Amino acid sequence: MKRLTYRSAGVDIAAGDAVAEYAKRLARARRDPQVVAGVGGFGALYRVPMTGKRPPLLVSGTDSVGTKLKLAFRLGVHDTVGIDCVAMCANDVACQGAQPLFFLDYIGIAKLTVPVGKALLRGVEAGCADAGCSLIGGETAELPGLYRTGEYDLVGFCVGAVEEAEAIDGSTARPGDVVIGVGSSGLHSNGYSLVNRLLLDRPGLPLRRTVPELGCSLAEELLRPTRIYVRTIRKLMRTVRIRALGHITGGALPVKAPRQLPRGLGMRIETGTWPVLPIFSLIERLGRIERREMFRTFNMGLGLTVVVRKADAEAALQCLLDAGERAQVVGNVVTGKRFTLAE
Repeated sequence: MKRLTYRSAGVDIAAGDAVAEYAKRLARARRDPQVVAGVGGFGALYRVPMTGKRPPLLVSGTDSVGTKLKLAFRLGVHDTVGIDCVAMCANDVACQGAQPLFFLDYIGIAKLTVPVGKALLRGVEAGCADAGCSLIGGETAELPGLYRTGEYDLVGFCVGAVEEAEAIDGSTARPGDVVIGVGSSGLHSNGYSLVNRLLLDRPGLPLRRTVPELGCSLAEELLRPTRIYVRTIRKLMRTVRIRALGHITGGALPVKAPRQLPRGLGMRIETGTWPVLPIFSLIERLGRIERREMFRTFNMGLGLTVVVRKADAEAALQCLLDAGERAQVVGNVVTGKRFTLAE
């Protein structure tokens, strides 16, 4: 009988070591002066930046890319989902008013290959660069038998810091405040369970052929990374006092837009006040999906909502436009019902 080894059981330690060394190089590129000890030990050390008399609040977030990964598996494109992973975490942290400080990734994979591992980490590093945070560590676990061959999971963990006086928690929001919608880059990383059923399981649907109404292929559109709003939020915080923020992810606008508002307050959002991206119209048509269901599942073209005083709306809009964002007033804060979609 042939001798059994860890490698023959499906775990390639040499590949893991190669990817780990690559991760160290990328992490060094994303290291800031507060990193005391990064990748290489059992835990990374980070010095909390003391910019005031009181220590800042730490804000943490964790999330995964989700079933968008199935598209990456199918197309063999692995260098964009790392950006999604960072975005899902860093945007959440930034919505509390915090600057993301550092990020860690977790890759659970059936069979690690060096090209796939490096591609995933390149995406993570690119996302960290956009979010302005350090890539401080991570873990890659080769788990044959748990994942199917060719599949993996990608999870992120992010920690940020904010001075207590600058924290955004929605507590100052009032009826009559303006809700500004900031454009998404596309689907971001939500609704893909429905998208996979509708598009990926559709026999003969050409993913790599250009779709005229999209101006690109379905593959390009569906793999487009989640927009990272950290720099935009930081710039906006220096311009006006933000009363509440909403990162539009799972549950979409009805759940995430009013999430920070105090009890007794809600949002009235007016459809037609922003351009709905073509991909959403395509999904709605192909799946014959009800309009309300679309708004419960997808961001519909808004990746971020910003609540400001009515008197600050013009300055906030100009700041967002100067930052390269698509932005417009989409509604108001109201008393009563948590979320109303006015069509």
